[in-house]
Amino acid sequence: MLGLPRGEVFLVPWTNEWKKEFEIEKQHIQDLIGPYINRVHHIGSTAIEGLSAKPIIDIAIEIHAFSDGEKCAPALEKIGYAYRGTNVLPERHYFNKGEPRTHQIHMYETGNRFLAEQLRFRDYLRRNEPQRKEYEQLKLALAHSNSNDKHRYADEKTKFVKTILEEM
Repeated sequence: MLGLPRGEVFLVPWTNEWKKEFEIEKQHIQDLIGPYINRVHHIGSTAIEGLSAKPIIDIAIEIHAFSDGEKCAPALEKIGYAYRGTNVLPERHYFNKGEPRTHQIHMYETGNRFLAEQLRFRDYLRRNEPQRKEYEQLKLALAHSNSNDKHRYADEKTKFVKTILEEM
């Protein structure tokens, strides 16, 4: 399953289809804006095998210069992305696709600290099953108690993420 309706929060069990969907989307993106890209990463919970997640593929794109993000918008709009600007999340261009939403792009200049933290956290959970299971239980509880409040859900998860990053 892929797609999260606006305003809802729910999790589904991890599936190998998410890896395949990421690879397909990555290729489309590279075909369209390849000259601006340094690297493309699968991030978020769908990138962590065995972790239940909101059914949205999160994609991080490292670009050469931050100003290139706006230049990429017209091409990405051709494959269904809506450009939401740079004020949604810190130090990134943000795009989303679909309703229900199926994909999100977080576009960073190479070397961005927020991207580095996301990659460190993703890789940590990939290697540490006990913490991955603890994070999953937290997410399940938060999704249940915040099924219509994505901001509160995200804020509560952030506390766990920050604790892990500080311990690393």
